[in-house]
Amino acid sequence: MANQGAKKRKEENTRHMANLRRLIIACNVIYILVRMLIFHSSFTWKQWVGLLLTSVAYFIPYQQLDQMAKPAYADDGDLLDGGFDMSTGGICGYFHDVIYITSFVQLTSIISEKFWYTYFVIPAFGAYKSFGFIRGFLPQGSEGEVENEKTRKKREKMEKKASRPKFAKTRNR
Repeated sequence: MANQGAKKRKEENTRHMANLRRLIIACNVIYILVRMLIFHSSFTWKQWVGLLLTSVAYFIPYQQLDQMAKPAYADDGDLLDGGFDMSTGGICGYFHDVIYITSFVQLTSIISEKFWYTYFVIPAFGAYKSFGFIRGFLPQGSEGEVENEKTRKKREKMEKKASRPKFAKTRNR
């Protein structure tokens, strides 16, 4: 019964990585068959660059996920850890997003070249997340404001009210 969770996670990770591998292979095969064989008259050097780009965009996140999913074994061969949980968010989720966006772009670029612009979602989301992180280090701007008479009196009244002792109402019998 020991390490049952690690064994289960190892099996889940193996199954998950096999599904991702099948997705990547299926998308590449469909792209090559349809784009290179059926629409071969419109296949130019740009499509070769696109195939190379999508291959790199598949390879890097897949390798990272594969490293995260590898189980850890003890010196005597016992399973210590089943690998990282692939269903969690964070960087693991971002790697999955890159793979799914790449498969979408690769398959839809068969229809129109304009679908390559979908790749701009990845750096735009990265910039959005980075801005939220950086904004935490920036000053908020409310520290240097000049206080007018009305807000000063209101603040003083609230401070005075807060400093008064509070009495609990009790019921006398």
